[in-house]
Amino acid sequence: MSEMRNIVILTGAGISAESGIDTFRDAGGLWERHRVEDVATPEAFARDPDLVLRFYDQRREAIQTKEPNAAHEALARLDAAWDGDLLIVTQNVDDLHERAGASRVLHMHGTHLNAWCTACDTRSRWTGTLIDRPGCPVCGTPALRPDVVWFGEMPYEMDRIYAALRQADLFVSIGTSGAVYPAAGFVQDARSLRVRTLELNLEASMGSRWFHDSRHGPATQIVPQWVDEVLAG
Repeated sequence: MSEMRNIVILTGAGISAESGIDTFRDAGGLWERHRVEDVATPEAFARDPDLVLRFYDQRREAIQTKEPNAAHEALARLDAAWDGDLLIVTQNVDDLHERAGASRVLHMHGTHLNAWCTACDTRSRWTGTLIDRPGCPVCGTPALRPDVVWFGEMPYEMDRIYAALRQADLFVSIGTSGAVYPAAGFVQDARSLRVRTLELNLEASMGSRWFHDSRHGPATQIVPQWVDEVLAG
């Protein structure tokens, strides 16, 4: 631990599940109630924008009622105390990392609490609904969509993520299924760069074999334990 300076942490749905935010792929998750093709692709938005906007309006409203859990709070504590480079790359579109106090956070799949204007290409903080086609706060055009990366679209800030991986001493994956690329490939990228890799997950993910070490259990237990170990040196 004493020689470790730069850390990249990837978080997925599993870290927010204990805050009551549904995962997408588990039994009972969102994709059992909605097909990906109907609510999470550019084609779906073009075909039935009302269905897509209602789905994301419901998700945006629900997320604002949830609270960060002990895993979010532990990573925020690490963020505040760590004097090396640290980047929390999250696949989640909630804001629980930030509400827990973390500041070094990159939302590679966007965030529910932003709206993207496809007319002027600006992103604005957004906590209300989009179904009534409100105007963009910047240009006034009613061309807002959820600022969420849909299937078939490129995740945000990939160059920054890969640059952080190249400088990392440790890559940690927390609460991910190992099924969604390109994030699922980060562990292989890290291994090719001779970066140490650690998985913290409820159970073995699809990519578990690529990690040097794995710890399994609820995120609210194993993430604070790991953070305590890191900060203890």
